[in-house]
Formats: sequence, structure tokens, C-alpha cells
Amino acid sequence: MLTAARATTDHNTPLSGAVLERIGQNIFRCYQCVKCTSGCPLADQFDLRPNQVMRSLQLNDTSVLKSKAIWLCASCQTCATRCPQEIDVTGVMDLLRIEARERGIPAAIPDISRFNKLFMGLIGPMGRVPELLLILIYKLITGKVFTDIRMGTHMLLKGKLRLIPKIVRTPRKVAALADPTGKVAYFPGCSADSSAREYDHTVRNTAKVLGIELVEPPGWVCCGSSPAHATDPTAAHVYPLRTMATIERMGLNKVTSPCSNCFSRLKMAEREGMEDAAALRQVAEITDYDYQGKVTVQHFIDTILDHATPKQITDKVKRPLTGLKVACYYGCLITRPVTKTGADHPEYPMKMDYLMQALGAETVDWSFKTDCCGGSLSVTQTEVSLNMSRKVLQNAHDCGADAVITMCPMCHMNLDARQDQMAIDFRMPILHSTQLTSLAFGLPEKDAHLDKNMVDPRPLLGKF
Repeated sequence: MLTAARATTDHNTPLSGAVLERIGQNIFRCYQCVKCTSGCPLADQFDLRPNQVMRSLQLNDTSVLKSKAIWLCASCQTCATRCPQEIDVTGVMDLLRIEARERGIPAAIPDISRFNKLFMGLIGPMGRVPELLLILIYKLITGKVFTDIRMGTHMLLKGKLRLIPKIVRTPRKVAALADPTGKVAYFPGCSADSSAREYDHTVRNTAKVLGIELVEPPGWVCCGSSPAHATDPTAAHVYPLRTMATIERMGLNKVTSPCSNCFSRLKMAEREGMEDAAALRQVAEITDYDYQGKVTVQHFIDTILDHATPKQITDKVKRPLTGLKVACYYGCLITRPVTKTGADHPEYPMKMDYLMQALGAETVDWSFKTDCCGGSLSVTQTEVSLNMSRKVLQNAHDCGADAVITMCPMCHMNLDARQDQMAIDFRMPILHSTQLTSLAFGLPEKDAHLDKNMVDPRPLLGKF
């Protein structure tokens, strides 16, 4: 039970016992098939491979708490998805970071620990992550003041960074909608008001054309992202459940998010939150409401295809994308882990491909559509993330794609904004899928916000 995971364990308890007690994972089920390591995109960077981490726990080798591996893990869920014993390897990595901190063991990669602590320290009082402030403070405390100056300046000039952050609070009183029928709660995610404004605007465009009525819940707060589950498992449930409680009081039973990270954290809360007594108590204290767990979570790609078949989408197309070859990049978290997402094809999903095909584009077959781009490692371990993103772009290029299509702000940022740093001999436009739906549905080019993309897609799209 997850409620047991909230209590600090006796440090004399074997590590295997701590894992079982706190997150319910029996590490002795691991029989060293090495599937976690063979699928891990960072295994070659680890000092201990994932299967070696599991063996260390079985042997109660506490030196694992000093390893770089537990900090470098990108939480891409590949290991958890492929484990034949259904061990939550990603959750184990999270717990080992927490266990190390509680035992006073310094983080093997201090910058990652600093970033997580700063992230959590900002969203506590502010409600949402102020992206620009987060990066500026992180650069100052790590002494990396002059790194990414060129990229940051470019983003500022394109209006992709919010200068004055918002402060939000979860409301204690929430009015029920007069008629919630057919409406879907919309969780934009923190980047929607800053680095991914074009994504948010085009998501709303797409929903309007398809007759999907999105309702943004008042006072929604950050989902906690990766730093929450790597720092405080209770907070990792509390943050999304606060907003889900607001949605439930509005009379809505479904929430959609266009951000894969937000979707993942909301989905985890949906599946595990009602078992977390400590989190539910905190949510009740914050909201004056006992959350009932009636809200289900979807990624926006599922919301689109739930409301319209590919044929119905094609019927809306006024400017077909005929001749455009795209690689649909899902990243890690839209489909993983399948035990939580319920995805039909977690290793080779097709829903975004069906959407692009309905718009008239040709989708390429390629090998990296669910590989990790590096996530927030792009901030703390930039070279590692660049190598991961470079592999994704190179494979898309080698398979003949004109552009890569994403449905995640973090994936888009890593692939789009950092191409100048990747040592590749080409530039490839990275487009939010909803930028293309906006164009294909006949909306003016300004409504697709193509000027916000760091690699300008307009020369390419002008050919079609």
C-alpha cells in the first residue's frame, strides 16, 4: 500500500525491506534478465547499470546510495515498462534518492539535487513553476551563469519566456458548472504560459475546430513534474490531486493535458492517489474538500481521437499537408508505463501518426519515436541530454522525415531549441502537432504561431 511509503524507515532495515515497505516493490522478484539495462537510454552513462542497482539491493549493498545512476535516471519508464516481473524500477530509483538524502549521503550529482530542491522550493509558494526565474536562480547557484546565453536570448526575443511570474492558489470554494455535459477539464501545464505558449494556443484552436469544449480549472497548480516524485512521494500526489479536486467540484469527470509530463503525473495520481492517505489528508486541508477520485486523466491526443475519427478530422481539413513527411515523436511518457497509461501500443504507438495522416501528411517509420530526449537533464546534465536528443533527430533525418512532430513541451524544447548545440550537419523543424492541425484546418498562419519555433518551419511549410 502506498500509505506505508510515507513513513521514514529504520536505517538498519535492509534496503530491500525499505523498498518493499515504502513503495511495495519486492526486489527479490528480479532474476537479472537485464531487460531494464538493455532498454535504458542512459545505461552507458551509469556507474551501476539498472540491473546492477537491483542486485545491489538484493545484496543490501548500501554503496548503491552513493551511485551516480540513481541521480542520472531520467525517469523515462522504459525499464518499468519492459520488466517481465513488473517491478517499478523507476520508482525504486526515486526511492533510493530519497533514502540517500534521509541517511545524510551527499548526492552523487549535486546539480540534479539542487535543481530538484529549487524546483520544489519555487512551486510551493508560487503554485506554478516560473521557468525564467527557475533557470536564472539555478544558473547562479551552480555558477553556470553564462551557459545557454545565446539560446536564452533567442527565446526572449521570440517572447517564449514570461518575465513576470504568476502566483496562484488552489481555491477553497469552487462553483459547479451549470451544465458540465460534454465539457473536458483542461490542464495546460506551467510551460503553456511561457516557453510553450504556441502549443497552448494551437491546442485551443484544434479543440475549437473539433468541437471539444475545454474548461480550464481555476487556480490549477503545477503537477510537480519529475522533481516531486524524486524528492517527496507525498507531494508528487498532492500537487496533481489539488487540481483534480477542483475539477471534481466543478462537476467534470475528465481532464486532459497536452503536456506528457503533466499527463504522467496526473495519471499516476489518478491510479495511486486514492491509496495515499497522507496525500488525501493534505489535499483536504488545502481545499476544504474530500476528494472522491472521480476524475479520469487523458493525454490530449486521446481526447482528440475520442471526439473525432480520422475520417471526421480529414473532413475538417481545408489545406491538406500532402507531400510533407513527418516523424511522430511520442517521447517517454504518453504511453509509459502501460500499467498506468493503459496504452494499446506502448513501444510503437500510432495515434499521433493517425492524426497526421488524417491531415494529409505522410508519416515515416522510424526507431526512436518513444526514446527519451533527456527531459530536465537538458538543464542539469546538458551534454548527456544533447546526446540523447541528437540520436532522436539523426534517426528521424535518416528515415527521410522533413520534420519531427511532438505533443510535449519538454520534448519540443529539447529537440527544437538546442539543435545549434548538437553538432549535426542539418536543421530539422520541430512542430507541435497542433500547429499543423491549425494550418490544415485553414486557420491563418499567425494562429499557428510558427514564428515562435526556434528552428523556423516556414520555409519548409511554404512548399506544401
